Amino acid sequence: MPKLHWIGKDKVVHHHRDVPYRALDLKYRFAAPEGTPANSRGNRIIHGDNLDALKSLIPEFEGKVNCIYIDPPYNTGNEGWVYNDAVNDPKMQKWLGQVVGKEGEDLTRHDKWLCMMYPRLKLLHRLLAKDGVIFVSIDDEEITHLRLIMDEIFKPSAFIGQFIWKSRQNKDNRTKNGASIDHEYVLCYGSRIRGDERNISQYSNHDEDPRGLWTSGNMVGLAGKDARPNLHYELIDPSTGINYGCPNQGWRFDPARMVSLIGEGRILWPISPDGRPRQKVFLDEMSSEFTGFSSVLNFDLYTYHGTREIESIFGTRNFDFPKSSDVVLKLIKQVATSPDAIILDSFAGSGTTAHAVLKLNAQDGGNRQFILVETMDYAETITAERVRRVMSGYGEGTKAVAGLGGAFDFYSVGAKLFDEFGHLNPKADITEIRKYIAWQEGLNIAELTTPARDASPYWLGVIHAVPLYFCYAADQVMTLDFELLAELKVAKGRCVIYADLCTLGEKFMAQSQITFKKIPRDIAKL
Repeated sequence: MPKLHWIGKDKVVHHHRDVPYRALDLKYRFAAPEGTPANSRGNRIIHGDNLDALKSLIPEFEGKVNCIYIDPPYNTGNEGWVYNDAVNDPKMQKWLGQVVGKEGEDLTRHDKWLCMMYPRLKLLHRLLAKDGVIFVSIDDEEITHLRLIMDEIFKPSAFIGQFIWKSRQNKDNRTKNGASIDHEYVLCYGSRIRGDERNISQYSNHDEDPRGLWTSGNMVGLAGKDARPNLHYELIDPSTGINYGCPNQGWRFDPARMVSLIGEGRILWPISPDGRPRQKVFLDEMSSEFTGFSSVLNFDLYTYHGTREIESIFGTRNFDFPKSSDVVLKLIKQVATSPDAIILDSFAGSGTTAHAVLKLNAQDGGNRQFILVETMDYAETITAERVRRVMSGYGEGTKAVAGLGGAFDFYSVGAKLFDEFGHLNPKADITEIRKYIAWQEGLNIAELTTPARDASPYWLGVIHAVPLYFCYAADQVMTLDFELLAELKVAKGRCVIYADLCTLGEKFMAQSQITFKKIPRDIAKL
């Protein structure tokens, strides 16, 4: 398989492994006011570098995200973005830390863009469910490069389509070379998409056929006579004797199958010999209620629709080139068919993906959840604020838009779980540390609860009938001795105990079926 090489690839191809795991700090919770409709309430908005945030989502969401939609920087040379990941190479740090310039001013801007995208796509790949799908919006600047690294990370076999969205309604007459670029791309990788809903309005039964609703289908073939000679023959109506000849591309069915269709009354015969016989196609015999989803996304939704949407929500144009929520809705609807699907956007921008998810839930009563990650400082003032207004309602008078309901938690990317020496960071939240250990042991983090009053505060849970204890305190050394063992109230049978030290003898440990795991040595690093 062809692979793309660029300046700095060797430094970032495994960089996602070196990104430190950080806790997510809950800042506040928001819920739409009473009177708004029911909508999903387990949503998250995270402020912080999206590489750190994606790493922090892995313990809870690895392999569980059903749909990913991202709209990363298009690298047109006008964004002024900076690649600021902590790649441990002094020359790379200096090079990547510079503001990315325009074409001709910065001959390595495409290399920097790829250095930025590669580790993020690696983590997104880990988060995506086996039957999930990722959509990536992009334009001509990076589509070729993006396609190659998507093939490398998600594999060519996962390629679904390179969709073309007509993003501009009117031609651009300001072009320097005479070409009006009226489109963008959406790269799609994953298992499969649903397809468009079949238009049943074209089906009828005016002749009262007992087989039900039907429409006429084309029977002209696709191959010349040299390629498929068995499909080239004259077709004659046996009841009238009219000979309809043979089209240049032959027929879709061989003579034996055509005789069968005629006997079943499935052929529509034109009155004129110059007409073209067609086939009766019955709705009940369709293998699916969906048809193919066109690779040309001509939704009659353009860039200006997204801008108008922002203006209606905020009363001003405070975000450049936002997507319309209806564009994103049409994409995620192809994947998030489950009412409990999880949708992730790690380049959240103005919060369009959250808006689309809330809309889709309102349409079909679903409980889909969104996770947004936004690096920029407007994560609170624009991204979260938009979601608040969409949930609560916005606008006044005749321009008022009712709230869609719902709730979300707002997080920031917090402290590293491990310090530079590989020890647990005493500044990290103990709850987040416990969640990390629970994930490592295979416990369901969503079901991780506070221990009952009669249980040890170090109780973590049970996996495969084996109790787990995590004995850790930021300000003291925890030693597994008889005193601590008594405090844990360990029942007979196998158990796993994390602690800093252990003074119990090997014979006693073996007889008691106790497995000791030393902190931090036996804690796997993501």
